[in-house]
Amino acid sequence: MSKPSSEIPAADTQGQRPSGKRLYSMSGGYIRRNLTIRDVIDLKGQRVLTQVLVNSEEEAEAAEAAGIDMINVRWQQDAPERSKSIRAAAGRTLTTFCMPLTKYVTEAEALRAAFDAMEAGADGIYCCWAMRFIEAVAEAGIPVQGHAGLVPRKSTWVGGLRAIGKTVDEAIGIYRYMRDLENAGAWAVESELIPQQVMAELTKRTSLVTISLGSGSGGDVQYLFGPDILGDGPPPFPRHVKLYRRFYELRQQMQTERISAFREFAADVHSGAFPSDDLVVNVDDELLEHFIAEIDK
Repeated sequence: MSKPSSEIPAADTQGQRPSGKRLYSMSGGYIRRNLTIRDVIDLKGQRVLTQVLVNSEEEAEAAEAAGIDMINVRWQQDAPERSKSIRAAAGRTLTTFCMPLTKYVTEAEALRAAFDAMEAGADGIYCCWAMRFIEAVAEAGIPVQGHAGLVPRKSTWVGGLRAIGKTVDEAIGIYRYMRDLENAGAWAVESELIPQQVMAELTKRTSLVTISLGSGSGGDVQYLFGPDILGDGPPPFPRHVKLYRRFYELRQQMQTERISAFREFAADVHSGAFPSDDLVVNVDDELLEHFIAEIDK
């Protein structure tokens, strides 16, 4: 007998996953996934999951090997093969495609883009579109995730990049927005920069899977961007980010070492130290004399 979805085991200490559930994709093929949308919904309140946004095949492969539960991939409308390739690098991990905000101006365009993403291997989409777009996508049976709290691309409406929900009116506004997402047919909501205590109360009062990005431990899922986890960019980093590595600093050190290596090479050439005898092929004097005699005839 197969295990109920709420009993799906976590990854072990070596990051090894179960073989995964067998599914049939919306694009019409058999696939295996570590989790289904149904599993994640059933795990709400049972176990906190992890989600990472990845920007490359290497990051996607590493996230899957590490046992990350879900990944996000940016949907590149003008370069769909790039998104498809990143997604394929974590072929058994539940993956949501993050849809561009400004590319689609009608429900029909949004729906077409969502189907394109599903054809490319997505298990669902994430967006901060108008509610009628979300409703159209959900009605078509595509798992869709909304965005509450701070929506950076719409931050001009709230006075900049800041926490949302620090007043009663703002907290109630988030609650009402989540209710609107429920009614539109969304299954999950990225919850960004919401005060931790407010986030915990919202999670209890919504059927949506709440995905906490900088909103504390009150969400159903803990979410960070892969480059932030890796420190793969120049500071400053968002306050809610914990750097587990410092790739940017390593890259800067590597660039310094590149310059030094090239400078040393040029200096060796100019001084005659390069190439040294151990780096070249030599022949004996007799062969050389014979060669010269032949070409000088």
